[in-house]
Amino acid sequence: MDKLEEIFQLQDGLNKRIGVDTEAMSEKEQVEWVLNYTRAMQQELAELTDSVPWKWWAKYQEFDRQNARVEVVDLFHFLVSLGQVLGMNAEDIHRAYIKKNVVNHQRQKTGYAYKDERDSRHI
Repeated sequence: MDKLEEIFQLQDGLNKRIGVDTEAMSEKEQVEWVLNYTRAMQQELAELTDSVPWKWWAKYQEFDRQNARVEVVDLFHFLVSLGQVLGMNAEDIHRAYIKKNVVNHQRQKTGYAYKDERDSRHI
């Protein structure tokens, strides 16, 4: 088992332990949990932001690298759960990432002068 597969397996176990079975969700429940996990990630992003001295007017702040790293891992927990709600496994994420990476490089090559969502429809 590779590392990403292990993360997905561990997250599935944690989700089930807290009563969230992403494999047995109705569409209504999927919508609810997409929103739940998106909101949770927004909060984790706010906590990550608070790990860096973003208040240009405040002199007391310090960069808390350790907490920033923990917040990134917290984000990853919720991101993996979100993928699971959407029926994605580690292989699906890897495959989609590779395809989207090609699209992103192509966008950079052409100057990304306009937005065209059609270039990602195959992912």
